[in-house]
Amino acid sequence: MITAQALAACLMIAANTYQVPPAVMIGIMHVEGGHIGQEAGPNFNGTFDLGPMQVNSYWLPQLARQWRVDQYTARTWVRDNGCVNVHVAAWILRQKIVETGSLYGGIAHYHSASPGLGYRYAAKVIAVMERKGLIRHDGEASSQYYAER
Repeated sequence: MITAQALAACLMIAANTYQVPPAVMIGIMHVEGGHIGQEAGPNFNGTFDLGPMQVNSYWLPQLARQWRVDQYTARTWVRDNGCVNVHVAAWILRQKIVETGSLYGGIAHYHSASPGLGYRYAAKVIAVMERKGLIRHDGEASSQYYAER
C-alpha cells in the first residue's frame, strides 16, 4: 500500500513530467474520489473508471501497446498502482489540453468530450481547488471567465 505522502510525491512528479498544474491534478483527484484498487462502472458506454484519478478503461488498449503488455496487465497497473494512475492521468490531461488549446478545455475533456458534461465537471474541479485554497479568483475576472465558456 502506498502512503499519502508517496502518492503526493508521485502526483508532483507526474505534474512536472507532463507540465500540468499540480493544483488541477489535486482538484481532479478530489472530484473523482477514487482510490487505489477501485474499479467503478460500468459507465454508459461499457467502460470502467480505475484508481484514484478514475482513469477510464478506454485508454487501456493504447497504454498496453505503449507499455508492450497485455490489457489485463495495463488495467492492473492503472487500477492498483497509485503512482502509475496519477502519471496516466497527467498524460491524459496534457493530451486534452493540447487538443482543446486551453487548460479549462483540457480539464473538461479529461472527464467528457460532451460539452455540457465536461464544462460542469471543470467547474467542479475549479470549485474544489478554490475551496482548498489552491487557486483564488477575483470576482469580476471569474465572472467574465465563466461567461466566456
